[in-house]
Amino acid sequence: MKKNGFILIGKIVGAHSLKGAFKVCSYVESLSVYKPGRLIRVSDTKGQTVTYTIKWAKLHTGNILLFFEEITNRTMAETLIGSELFIDKSILPELNDGSYYWSDIIGLSVYSIDGNYMGRVESIIPTGSNDVYVVKNGDKEILVPGIESVVLEINLKQKMMRVDLPEGL
Repeated sequence: MKKNGFILIGKIVGAHSLKGAFKVCSYVESLSVYKPGRLIRVSDTKGQTVTYTIKWAKLHTGNILLFFEEITNRTMAETLIGSELFIDKSILPELNDGSYYWSDIIGLSVYSIDGNYMGRVESIIPTGSNDVYVVKNGDKEILVPGIESVVLEINLKQKMMRVDLPEGL
């Protein structure tokens, strides 16, 4: 996988504490991405981007609490609610064969085993046991379980996924 650019890792969903910590809905499983001292790009709801330095991060009731060195009070933190968080893709660890980052999957064209175009992966729903790919083609939406028996091939170079859907999907 060629690593360049930035990757979306989460969204600020609330302010926490008077000192300016944030509640973050994280799109990555590992807290290690939020390592103290790491630079993070924050894109606010108006599209403006600022880089901040992580002071600390910890798990908190299904979210992550995150504190930036540059944010010193709750009022400053509240202005960033709704902002998206990005990191440089080059710092992500290499994955084992057959494993992919969500950013690699979203946007792939999806085809049936017969070669029929089914749509494009628009988003991913984590379910605990496996991810579910939301595939859209116009107004039509198909939920594709991200399991080996259904997802037969992922080809990042061709930006495509080949699937064998169970009866009824």
